[in-house]
Amino acid sequence: MSLFTPEFDESVIVRSADAEVIGRAATTIRLLADSSSTGGALSTQRVSLTDGADGAKPHHHAQSTELFYLLDGTAQLLSGDQVVTAERGDLVIVPPGLAHAFAAAPGEDADILIVITPGVERFEYFRHLERIAYGKTPPESLLEVQELYDTYFLQNPAWNAARS
Repeated sequence: MSLFTPEFDESVIVRSADAEVIGRAATTIRLLADSSSTGGALSTQRVSLTDGADGAKPHHHAQSTELFYLLDGTAQLLSGDQVVTAERGDLVIVPPGLAHAFAAAPGEDADILIVITPGVERFEYFRHLERIAYGKTPPESLLEVQELYDTYFLQNPAWNAARS
C-alpha cells in the first residue's frame, strides 16, 4: 500500500460567496475546491437538488473514491446494485470501480457535499455538463472525456427501476 502525500502548503479557504455556481433549479452545483488547489488531495463540490431532481447517472471512477454527505434533505444513491435512501447527516462512501449515481428522492430536496479523493480536475467537467444542459454541446461528447475525468458511464437496471 502506498501513501499519497498531496503537495500544497497553505490552507484552502473557499468562501461561499466566491464559489462558482453551475446550473440552475432543479440542479445547482457549487464548485468548492478542485484538485489543483489541494495538491491532488481531493476535489469537492456541493450539489443542491430540488423536487426529486437527478444528480448523476450511473457511473464509476477507476482511480477515485467518492464521498457523499447529506447536508440536508433526502437522496437516493446507487451503490453497486443497491439503491440506498440517505437522509440529513448520512454518509455514503463509494470505492473506486463501484457503480454509483445520486438524485434527490422523489418529491424531495437534497443538499449534498461530495468529495472525490484523490482529486481529479472536476470543475471543467461540470462546466461541460452545463454546456450539455444548455444544448451547446451534444450529450455523447461526455464519452470522449471519460478518461480525462475518471468518470465512466454505465447502465444499471436497479437505478433505472428506482428512478422510474
